[in-house]
Amino acid sequence: MTQPVNKLAVAQAFGRAASHYDRHAALQRLSGEALLALAPVNPGLQLLDAGCGTGWFSRYWRQRGHQVTALDLSAAMLQQARQQQAADRYISGDIDALPIASGSMDLVWSNLAVQWSDDLRAALHQFVRVTRPGGCVLFSTLTAGSLQEIHDAWQYLDARPHANRFLSAAQIRAACGDLNVRLQQQSLTLHFPDALSAMRSLKGIGATHLHQGRDDTMLTRQRLAQLEQHWTRDVEGCRLTYQLMYGVITP
Repeated sequence: MTQPVNKLAVAQAFGRAASHYDRHAALQRLSGEALLALAPVNPGLQLLDAGCGTGWFSRYWRQRGHQVTALDLSAAMLQQARQQQAADRYISGDIDALPIASGSMDLVWSNLAVQWSDDLRAALHQFVRVTRPGGCVLFSTLTAGSLQEIHDAWQYLDARPHANRFLSAAQIRAACGDLNVRLQQQSLTLHFPDALSAMRSLKGIGATHLHQGRDDTMLTRQRLAQLEQHWTRDVEGCRLTYQLMYGVITP
C-alpha cells in the first residue's frame, strides 16, 4: 500500500502538461462524472478538491454554490485553475500531508489523484481528518490492470517498464482499513487511431512520471512500427484500458 513517489518529478510532469491538459483529459472527465453519481444530495458548503488539476471539477462545484478550496501539487496546474476562476481559494499542497485544518470541510473530492500518493492509507486518513462529522469523502483511483496494452506491446521490444503499475483492488480495500467506506469498480477503454496517439494521450495529461525511473527509450520509426504491430486493437482502434476504483467514505 506504500510506494516511493518522487513528488517533485510528478509536479514537474503535470506542470509541463498544464496548458493543454484539458484537451486530453477525457478519462478524468469520465471518471469524475462517475464519481459525481455517488455524491450525496446535500454535500454541504465547504468543499476541498484534492488534486484539482486545472480545476475542471472545482468549477463544477463552485457553480453550484459551494465554497471550493482547490489544492494541487503542481503550481502550474493551480495557475490554470486560477485563470479559469475555478475555486474560491487555491493551495499548493500534498495530499499525503494536507495543509488544511481538521474538521473544516463538508466534502473532500479527489478525482484520480491518490494513485500519486506515497501511502494510500495515510492519504485517505488525511481526507477523513479534514472532514467534519456527517461529511463525506469521494475519491477515485486507478487499479492494477490499467494501461495493460502498453505493457503488452512493449514486452515484445524490451523488458523495461514503460508505464506505471497500480495497487490491486485488494490492496486498496486493505488501505481503507476500518474506514466506513463503500467501494465500486469500473473498467473504461479509450480508443485511438494508432499507438503513438495512445501514448501521447498520457503525455497530454502529464501522467508520464514512472515510479521506477525515467523512460529514456528512443522511439524510432522501427520501434513504433513494432508497437503498432503488437498493440491490442478492435474495430474502434488502438485500445487503452483503465481499471478504476471509486470510494465513498463517511467519517
